[in-house]
Amino acid sequence: MQKTKNPIILREDDYQLLNSYLKGNGHVKLHDAKNARELEEELKKARLVSKDNFPADVVRLNSRIKIKESSKNSVIDIALVTPDKANIKEGKISVMAPVGTALIGFRKGQKVSWHVPAGRKTFTIMDVIN
Repeated sequence: MQKTKNPIILREDDYQLLNSYLKGNGHVKLHDAKNARELEEELKKARLVSKDNFPADVVRLNSRIKIKESSKNSVIDIALVTPDKANIKEGKISVMAPVGTALIGFRKGQKVSWHVPAGRKTFTIMDVIN
């Protein structure tokens, strides 16, 4: 889980879509079950906003995001997508993946600390393009 106390910000339509993915657990592979639970916990804390009121610098589904891992000097460019559209070779990361769950709902400039397969990592969101 991340260390921030701020609730994540989600668009109402993204929230509904993510909840439908979580409720239709047929797509969740066994090794993704923990990630799905963590995403579900994040959704419970989310502050929902309408499409018109959604801040442009917040990570949402289909956002292009530049992130920097604190322990490395490189910036990674990814897109956050639904599980069916994930393709690591194209830089499309599933919202169900640990990094995807960590980033959704956070703003440009925020630091996010999360447990990923390689251990606890801290990422800084450098840019968000919606």
